[in-house]
Amino acid sequence: MSHDGKSLDIDFVRARFPAFSEPSLRGQAFFENAGGSYPCAPVVERLARFYRERKVQPYGPYAASRVAGEEMDEARLRLSAMLGVEPDELSFGPSTSQNAYVLAQAFREHLSPGDAVIVTDQDHEANSGPWRRLADAGIELREWRIDRESGHLPLSGLEALLDERVRLVAFPHCSNVVGEINDVAAITAMAHAAGAAVCVDGVSYAPHGLPDVGALGADIYLFSAYKTYGPHQGLMVIRRELGEALPNQGHFFNADTLYKRFTPAGPDHAQVAACAGIADYIDELYARHHDKLAEPRARAAAVGRLMRRRETELLQPLLDFLAAKNALRLLGPRRAERRAPTVAVELPGPGEEMAALLAAHGIMAAGGDFYAVRPLRAMGVDPAKGVLRLSFVHYTTEAEVEHLIGALDRML
Repeated sequence: MSHDGKSLDIDFVRARFPAFSEPSLRGQAFFENAGGSYPCAPVVERLARFYRERKVQPYGPYAASRVAGEEMDEARLRLSAMLGVEPDELSFGPSTSQNAYVLAQAFREHLSPGDAVIVTDQDHEANSGPWRRLADAGIELREWRIDRESGHLPLSGLEALLDERVRLVAFPHCSNVVGEINDVAAITAMAHAAGAAVCVDGVSYAPHGLPDVGALGADIYLFSAYKTYGPHQGLMVIRRELGEALPNQGHFFNADTLYKRFTPAGPDHAQVAACAGIADYIDELYARHHDKLAEPRARAAAVGRLMRRRETELLQPLLDFLAAKNALRLLGPRRAERRAPTVAVELPGPGEEMAALLAAHGIMAAGGDFYAVRPLRAMGVDPAKGVLRLSFVHYTTEAEVEHLIGALDRML
């Protein structure tokens, strides 16, 4: 069966996620996807197979070891092709926070006192904290600040901070509480024109369609597999020119291999291999909805458009409902096309209390600061009180969104 690409086959999608057949989860609507999505069936199957058949040291001469290494390489080859980068420009680490920390240590050695780094107060801590610590080494820290009311990052704010001393600009593709999708290509072009590299935190964007990192022009792009239907790994793109210029952070004998330069510890072999299941799933969605052949980059882009179209349709009614409620403050844009379906609201009381009330209605959501202490403070929200966060992805149904709105209406 082939579809015209205009609408997502939600029954097909749901059938590819084991969680939706799990009896213990029946009747529960999942709205904490920004904290970690459900894994798709190909990932679960690959992970289980690796542990059953290939849980040996990879890249050895015997069959189980050889195949283990081949599956790890497959993940890198296929995902890098979808991201529009070279295979050795993609590496795997234990988490995005850890990957950013290692990169910051490389920059600590690479930069000189008087050099400047720009960070934002829209990021959650993974792509903010490690760079801010460079101030201890004499690096000047400049903060690109969000608008207090809207959470928006104005380009004029970046323009005022850029000069020849800036060596790096670190910013989010979208914030995990504001949700607004930033114009990565435009920001990157501005930074490059000033001679600075960019590090983009894509953790809250990638689950809604893998980015074409090659087209965006980012020097570093970080995201998390476990929020993108995969296992608990951090994926990190470092473009060759920058990766070879930065000092090696891995074993000295691995310095000539780009994807090993910024992963000091050995990767989790099974989880790296299972990441190929993310590519499997994207290819399955493409084949389900499109007849013509396409390269990996084009397939990923087409699937991303399918995901975004569905998410936008589901998100707008929720935004309209929340915007009409005087008892809460909706953070970020009120138009679905400008944001990811990660929606934070400030309530009179703690966000965690509302999440607990919603749980009794079969709504799985969460409250707290979500490591976004800086953006919450910048918008005048007490991080100790936190926010209620409601986040979904393309596998969410209209009925689940309606159920959420009904539950919120009763609670509010």
